[in-house]
Amino acid sequence: MTVTTATTGTLTRPPVVGGFTHEVRAAAMVWRREMIRFGRDRARMFAMLLQPLLFLFVLGTGLASIIDTGSDVDFTTFLFPGVLAMSVLFSAAFAGVSLVWDREFGFLREMLVAPVGKFAIIAGKCLGGATAATAQSLVLFALAGLVGVPYHPVLLLELLGLLFIGAFMLTAMGVLLSARIKQIQAAMPTSQLIIMPMMFLSGALFPMANLPEWLAVLTRLNPLTYVVQPMRYAIFQHMDIPASAWAALDPTITWFGWTVPVGLQILVAVGFATMVLAASMLAFDRTD
Repeated sequence: MTVTTATTGTLTRPPVVGGFTHEVRAAAMVWRREMIRFGRDRARMFAMLLQPLLFLFVLGTGLASIIDTGSDVDFTTFLFPGVLAMSVLFSAAFAGVSLVWDREFGFLREMLVAPVGKFAIIAGKCLGGATAATAQSLVLFALAGLVGVPYHPVLLLELLGLLFIGAFMLTAMGVLLSARIKQIQAAMPTSQLIIMPMMFLSGALFPMANLPEWLAVLTRLNPLTYVVQPMRYAIFQHMDIPASAWAALDPTITWFGWTVPVGLQILVAVGFATMVLAASMLAFDRTD
């Protein structure tokens, strides 16, 4: 199809709506909106960081006085990757749930009627929430040395990548939840009902060695476990820790007696995040 211009008489093509480039641009705009919202909400940034800091320096220091790690490793060092996961847990989940706000104020309808696919909207939302949650956790990275975690560039990059995977997964879960919940009053308690068990069953706050069988099964079924445990493994790899202490504080995840490699654990987290993202796109309707 061509259009003849009145002034020059030349033939030009009309703007093409659709295509990969168009979808990527739309996703980038949704991502940018999430980053602008994050940058302007400093009160939320402070509130979301306060709880992880309390867990690390108050709870961790208190428990360190009564828990014997079997080595010179401080309990706060063990707790650090769990606290990192907590720092993105609430922020990422609430970023996904914020779609309920967008629905109530009409912005979601404007996005859904735009000439872009649902994938661009949902992917941009998940990427924006994950980026904001991961950026927020950088404050905790600066405090790593205070709890015995080395400032090794490779280690920090590994932790950053794993945190982003976890944040993306949790944001996608929040988006999926928003697809079925229509009021923010219901979204907040429901999200808490989901993310709190995920936090406690991920091994973030206690070692997974010698757990009762029923509790060990629940930790293996929890997708967040496959983010926290690789982070702890990465930290211990860069430290001089006796094998006995490592086995007590960071036992390997097993499936029916088979030891799951760390690389496969990460793939499980990525696969679950992808699955939730796909479910989110299927759950949303343009008539929302």
